[in-house]
Amino acid sequence: MKPTHILAICALTLGSCLPVAASAQNAVAPNKTATSATPASLTDGEVRKIDPGTGKVTIKHGDIQHLDMPGMTMVFTARDKALLAPLKVGDKIRFMATDEGGKLIITEIQPLAR
Repeated sequence: MKPTHILAICALTLGSCLPVAASAQNAVAPNKTATSATPASLTDGEVRKIDPGTGKVTIKHGDIQHLDMPGMTMVFTARDKALLAPLKVGDKIRFMATDEGGKLIITEIQPLAR
């Protein structure tokens, strides 16, 4: 075969694969959108550490559905440091966290009965 024929066959073969790849990407996108559209709700957690000076609190939490985040232990920043005043290490809580520019901010904390 001539080199031009080989190039033409390669171009046609690659061109026929592109619609399949494009449709595969479109099939994944709706699922991601549906996950991020989950309504915000309070998440259960346990206070592990409190730093009132910086307004940060370490919480061991369950899944945060509206942020598509699995359960883990991590540091959050309170929108208002006063939210941390009634908390003690070991407290069971329910809290609301939002993602503001890649930073996780606690906007509400509800201590559970001790």
